[in-house]
Amino acid sequence: MPHGLLILPVIVPVLFWAVYHYHKDRHLPEPLGNLVLCFGLGILAAGLSKGMYMGLEPLGLRYDAVALADQNGLALFAYAMLAIGPIEELAKLLPFLLLVTRVRAFDEPLDGIIYASFIALGYAAVENYYYLDFLSGLESVARGFAGPVIHIVFASIWAHWITRAWLAKASLVVPALQGFLLAAGLHGIYDFMVLMYPIAALPIAAALIASIWIWRLRLMQRMHEDAVQGPER
Repeated sequence: MPHGLLILPVIVPVLFWAVYHYHKDRHLPEPLGNLVLCFGLGILAAGLSKGMYMGLEPLGLRYDAVALADQNGLALFAYAMLAIGPIEELAKLLPFLLLVTRVRAFDEPLDGIIYASFIALGYAAVENYYYLDFLSGLESVARGFAGPVIHIVFASIWAHWITRAWLAKASLVVPALQGFLLAAGLHGIYDFMVLMYPIAALPIAAALIASIWIWRLRLMQRMHEDAVQGPER
């Protein structure tokens, strides 16, 4: 099969979720160049994440999560909460905090979730591309659409907290830390459940993601309504 067709499970979901979020930001859409930049930052975040995982090796703290699921559930829980969740959320948060908040168009509450979502899209695209060698065609398609959702919902948590503080011209330290800890913790719990109990825990894991998605959807709707009713920028 041509290589271009092989990567469709990565490309098509990215386009789908990109269009979805661009539509959600339809009142005052962000410049396309900024969204492309955030997607690129997500790709860089995936590299940063890999570097942090590799940094655990000299410390003897780099483990195979799948192997831990078979051997030691407690160790997997610790690894998910102290490594997987924190590393992956920090890798996405740092470019957002250091670069995205400096963008001129970053000036309304919805912007934080939109920009963080595109960072998450870039991160998930790299992750899904990596898994192409290990999944069947149908599994690749399923992961292609679900993977971005996982990263988007967790990134939306810290993005909302940071954006709210940034627009209020308040210190970002505490909101960023609180949002990061919450997102990393939920991310760790999710990964632990799907790795440790891939079938039994699936309804619980799905309910967790669905709950955050509904919160996010309602939040975005409220922000959109406020933007429509408020003064034009």
